[in-house]
Amino acid sequence: MIERAGEFAFAHRFHGGTGETRVEWHGFGRLQLPVAVQTWHLPPGASEGMHTHDPAADPLEELYVVIAGTGRMRVDDTVYDVSAGDSVVAASGSAHDLVNTGDDELRVLVVWGPPGDADWSAYGSAQKARRARER
Repeated sequence: MIERAGEFAFAHRFHGGTGETRVEWHGFGRLQLPVAVQTWHLPPGASEGMHTHDPAADPLEELYVVIAGTGRMRVDDTVYDVSAGDSVVAASGSAHDLVNTGDDELRVLVVWGPPGDADWSAYGSAQKARRARER
């Protein structure tokens, strides 16, 4: 299965944010992992909108990986200036928002789903990731 860039893209406005975001939902209806994988294309000045996923009613955790552009991500009381290669986790229950602060499109890979545990310890890359964080 292959999906070509932009093939199934659609416009969407998130959580009362400003501007219209173009969204690509990768593998929708086909991917059997318990997560959504999306690429968001936010035009200059666009935002996701500050929101919270209630851990009891809507337990979602989100990972944002900046692919291109610059932005500002707020998670609870912390504000991060982000650019290509940066990643931010918004844990379930945290108030969060993403804003394109640059003059170009902000492109972000967003992976979201219910929090849970997985045992990755048998994989060499997981062992190296753990060691890298212990430095």
